[in-house]
Amino acid sequence: MSKQRPTIADVATRAGVSKGAVSFALNGRPGLAQATVDKILAAADELGWRPSNRARSLSVSKAFALGLVITRDPAVLSSDPFFPAFIAGVESVLATRGQALVLQVVTAGEDEEAGYRRLAQDARVDGVFLSDLRHDDPRIDLLVELGLPAVSLNRPDGASPFPAVILDDRPGTSAVVEHLLDLGHRRIAHVAGPPAFVHAMARSAAFVSTLATAGLEPVAVETGDFTAAGGIAATRRLLALPEPPTAIVYANDRMAIAGLGAAQAAGLTVPDDLSIAGFDDSELAEYVHPGLTTVRADPFRFGEAAAQTLNRVVDGEADVPDVELPPAQLVVRNSTAAPA
Repeated sequence: MSKQRPTIADVATRAGVSKGAVSFALNGRPGLAQATVDKILAAADELGWRPSNRARSLSVSKAFALGLVITRDPAVLSSDPFFPAFIAGVESVLATRGQALVLQVVTAGEDEEAGYRRLAQDARVDGVFLSDLRHDDPRIDLLVELGLPAVSLNRPDGASPFPAVILDDRPGTSAVVEHLLDLGHRRIAHVAGPPAFVHAMARSAAFVSTLATAGLEPVAVETGDFTAAGGIAATRRLLALPEPPTAIVYANDRMAIAGLGAAQAAGLTVPDDLSIAGFDDSELAEYVHPGLTTVRADPFRFGEAAAQTLNRVVDGEADVPDVELPPAQLVVRNSTAAPA
């Protein structure tokens, strides 16, 4: 049988004071002698008393929760390399403050807008994380309209009143291309993420510009969707070219690992016949054969910094600045080698 949670009445009995005095002391309100406050706080600590989130929210008009709306197919999200680690980073901060994370997984368009409206209208959260930024993202104006505090994951390409937590993908993508160039590759292709996403296009732009600096153009840039199926389809299209690439850079590890399988199924040896590189350094990247050359980001730290920043906004701090995280780094493994 579980032990009953101590109440304010229990604290009052232990301290020998009224429940009103306990309420004053625990909420930091003036009017009590310091000796009485100390006695009440000691009694609360001895009993292991903690305020419930419901009681806290009623007393200070806060939900003690932050929201995250993810536009993904739930089946795809289950194997996503980014969001589980990002959410773990968020939770590591919320747990220390007695807060909860309200997660909604929705489809794009009206369902997504409705998700944000529900969070605001029901006062279920104090602020939200704005992920998967799009070009001219309409959600920024929506959140302003709803009066929801927010932090954006990376900097939007338009005006925004919200602080951003930034993890620059471009240096990592450029490092992959430079690594392949140093190995001697000249026919390099790219499987990009969805063009609507700002971070997907930033990776693609870094890929193209790094090749241009070397006086080269991509063999091709195929549009993917960050899924394994998308990676396989894009790889097959690239391998069917009259002059196929000797190396392919993928916008995430899931597409890269699927592409590696597609290349092997087509009779190619990786990396002897084709070099493959990904992005994320997901858990499987080290254990596929051959180990995947990729770019290591830190989604846990991303989540941690995003939660810390959003809480500063929610707490009423003025002019919360953007936060720049260390850029993603190249991790070289055995899926890349000099071209035959």
